[in-house]
Amino acid sequence: MKHLSELATELKHYREQLALSQKDMLLNIGMSQQQYQRIESGSDTRLSTLLRVLEGLNLEMMIVPKQHISAVKALINQATLEPEIDRHSPNNLTTETGTSWDKVLHSVDDKEDNL
Repeated sequence: MKHLSELATELKHYREQLALSQKDMLLNIGMSQQQYQRIESGSDTRLSTLLRVLEGLNLEMMIVPKQHISAVKALINQATLEPEIDRHSPNNLTTETGTSWDKVLHSVDDKEDNL
C-alpha cells in the first residue's frame, strides 16, 4: 500500500463487511462520524489514530519487508473463502472452515523461517 487513498478504501471496505456504519465507530472507538469520515476520505491521519481505528475494526497492522510482500499476498490469495464474521469468536473473523486469519499469517512466518 503506497497511498492513503488505498488505505482509506480498505478501511471502508472492511467496515462495510462488518455491517458497521460510520456512526457505529463512535461506539467502537469513541470517534465521531465526521472524524471517521475524514479518514475514509483519505485524509492524512496520525499513527495513533490509525491504530485506534484498526483496533475498532478488529484489524492488525503488520509491517512486511518489501521482499516478502509477494509471499504474503500469495498466501492470503490461497485462502479460497472470504472471512465471515463470527461474533462469538474471540478473533471475530473466521472462515467457514474455522481457520482464522491468524493461522494464515502465522503460516507466513513459518514460510519466511524456511527461506
